Amino acid sequence: MSAPQAPSAQGSPFWRFSLHFYRQPKVADTCIALQEEAGVDVNLLLFLLWQATRKRALTTAEVAEIERRVGAWRDMTVIPLRTLRRALKSSPPPLVAGATAELFRTKVKAVELEAERLQQEAMYELAGAMPWGQGASSLAEAARGNITAYEAMGGKVFPKPAIETLLAALPASGRTTEE
Repeated sequence: MSAPQAPSAQGSPFWRFSLHFYRQPKVADTCIALQEEAGVDVNLLLFLLWQATRKRALTTAEVAEIERRVGAWRDMTVIPLRTLRRALKSSPPPLVAGATAELFRTKVKAVELEAERLQQEAMYELAGAMPWGQGASSLAEAARGNITAYEAMGGKVFPKPAIETLLAALPASGRTTEE
């Protein structure tokens, strides 16, 4: 396994992969559905898919260790910001004018995205600090194995159509992993 590149002004290779991958058709909606319906941490899922583009297959124990390391940040920052943003969208308090509340919601959304970026940058640092996973023969093998390890770690089975959507989007995104 080659050493991860240093983050650029545009973020780490993992962050750039995530931004590119998330823009692929159906990926954002699929990730949000997995987050809402199966409790998936999208950043962790993206990390596992990024590792797959590097042909790295992680074990259930490794996924659990990454979850242990990132869970507190996610629970303390990302989830509360997401909850606040959604609350402001669905039922803003009548005290503040609608346009002003929407402007505030937009700022909260930017802070939420920054919290997610910081989580991903920390995960990228983890990837460089430890040799996660074993080499896999293909991106597809690594991706399926990583998703299976995530399911096993959480004791859940993710909807097969959602997983197939994500896997289908990988070949187009895999080229951005080390740019």
